[in-house]
Amino acid sequence: MSTSTSATAATSTLTPKQERILAYLREHAGTRTYFKSRLIGDALDLSAKEVGTNMTALQEGEYGITVEKWGYSSATTWKVSV
Repeated sequence: MSTSTSATAATSTLTPKQERILAYLREHAGTRTYFKSRLIGDALDLSAKEVGTNMTALQEGEYGITVEKWGYSSATTWKVSV
């Protein structure tokens, strides 16, 4: 089957919050590399803590993006690549 089917099957294991974060990252990763939890949360009406907690699932899964924790200054920064 196609890779889009695999990606769809993989995202079905995510919670609704995780799916929203993944969609946001996929939409913006083409033009940006670094994302702060606080700013993702502001865009999705989540707290920075909710974003950080749910990013772990995106780091560990195969969703067509690579997520790594990058910085810990005023808010956690994530490096995202496609």
